[in-house]
Amino acid sequence: MKFNFESKKLNNPAYGASSLLKGLGMLKLPGLRRFVLFPVLINLVLFALGFFVLQHYFAELMAWLIPDWLDWLRWLLWPLFGLSFILVTYFFFVMFANLVAAPFYGLLAENAAIILSGNRLESTSALPAMKTVLPAIMSELERTTYFITRAVPLLILFMIPGLNIVAPFLWFLFGAWFFALDYGSYPLEPQGVLFKEQRQLMKKKRMGALGFGSLLSFCLAVPVLNLLIPPAAVIGATAYFIDASKEEN
Repeated sequence: MKFNFESKKLNNPAYGASSLLKGLGMLKLPGLRRFVLFPVLINLVLFALGFFVLQHYFAELMAWLIPDWLDWLRWLLWPLFGLSFILVTYFFFVMFANLVAAPFYGLLAENAAIILSGNRLESTSALPAMKTVLPAIMSELERTTYFITRAVPLLILFMIPGLNIVAPFLWFLFGAWFFALDYGSYPLEPQGVLFKEQRQLMKKKRMGALGFGSLLSFCLAVPVLNLLIPPAAVIGATAYFIDASKEEN
């Protein structure tokens, strides 16, 4: 199935968020469960490690981030920085888990597309399979470079007293945006839409992408639910494009 990228629904934040919820509801379908089990086990191991890191360093980090001269704002900054620390920690663990589970997520997106539309994700590339490897590798390198060049300055911002007050909000927006790009790649890359084109496409549908990514970021901060959210996001991103295309057609 080829996607219709001109659909106005793709720029609707409520539609983006509802796509993630739809993906969560589809996890139990028999045709998808076998592709969900291994990623969930990966998430269980990595998130348990993330919880250990949070428990071990949380108090020390909060004391360092909130200096004495901001003690009068501690009631506001403590939960703000606390939630940010949770989101940042889980963000990196999710990114690593996605690398490990990527082959399963590709199959999950393909089978979700079959259930949603009755068709496989159709590639627009006419090149033999081996000739598509290099563009795919370059696309992944571009995504990694894009992430590093934006994540590092934001993390440094957390360390600057005063300015670190705005860092949690900027990190949340960045996380929501990057998650939309990352999980959107699973249904888009089989159609020959690599990272550079993905960015241009999603920029035109920014509000819908942020609706999807914002709800995803919130859910990652919820214990137990965060184990299911990554595979649900793969299915949800697939539904995000397919449902809008079906309605337009």
